[in-house]
Amino acid sequence: MSQQINLFNPRFLKQKNYFSAAALAAVLGVVLVGGLAAGMVARQRAAALETRAADVKSELAAREARKAAAATELAPRQRSTSVQQELEQAEAESRALLGVSAILDKGEFGNTRGYSAYFKAFARSRVSGLWLTGVQIVGAGNEIGLQGRTLQASLLPGYLNGLSREPVLKGTTFGHLEMAQPKPAETAQGGQGGQRAPALSPLPPGAAPANAAVPAAVAPYIEFSLQALPAGAKTEGI
Repeated sequence: MSQQINLFNPRFLKQKNYFSAAALAAVLGVVLVGGLAAGMVARQRAAALETRAADVKSELAAREARKAAAATELAPRQRSTSVQQELEQAEAESRALLGVSAILDKGEFGNTRGYSAYFKAFARSRVSGLWLTGVQIVGAGNEIGLQGRTLQASLLPGYLNGLSREPVLKGTTFGHLEMAQPKPAETAQGGQGGQRAPALSPLPPGAAPANAAVPAAVAPYIEFSLQALPAGAKTEGI
């Protein structure tokens, strides 16, 4: 029986060298070129980023400068003392004028035309034997008080009729009347008990006392007081 001897050894086969020097050089060249290209691209990008960062930094600095300038311009200014005082005075005057205007609108200020017309009316309504000793006028003439003296009580109705015909007293009603006989009084003689101030004469103008040293008897006149009543008030007869 024959035997076969295998004399084949793979180690003795010719091996192909895929990584030759030329191939390695080519690979290294490609890698080097690629690295250089990537480096150039990265450098360009870095330069662009640096330029952009510089621009952003410059713009930020400009904005900060504008912000500081605006803050300086818009900073609250210190108030002037004189201007503040003038402003307060103007406001006070304005409030006062508004108050006066409101009073005038409501008619609370009273008679703004004066009272001379009333006194002229009293003078025109003069009656012989009757004279006034006091006059009070309040507000717009709604409240009028008259005090006087008369030699005869019968003179009062005629006097009131004369007042009622005066235009300024039209619609005014003297509804409250008081009449009284003054109490007797003694007049001291001159030179006794020291010097005294002269007293008002109880007699009508132009009349002189018969005897100043004699105790006064009953006064020859009657004192009266008239008061104008508001509209709608009950009047008293004379």
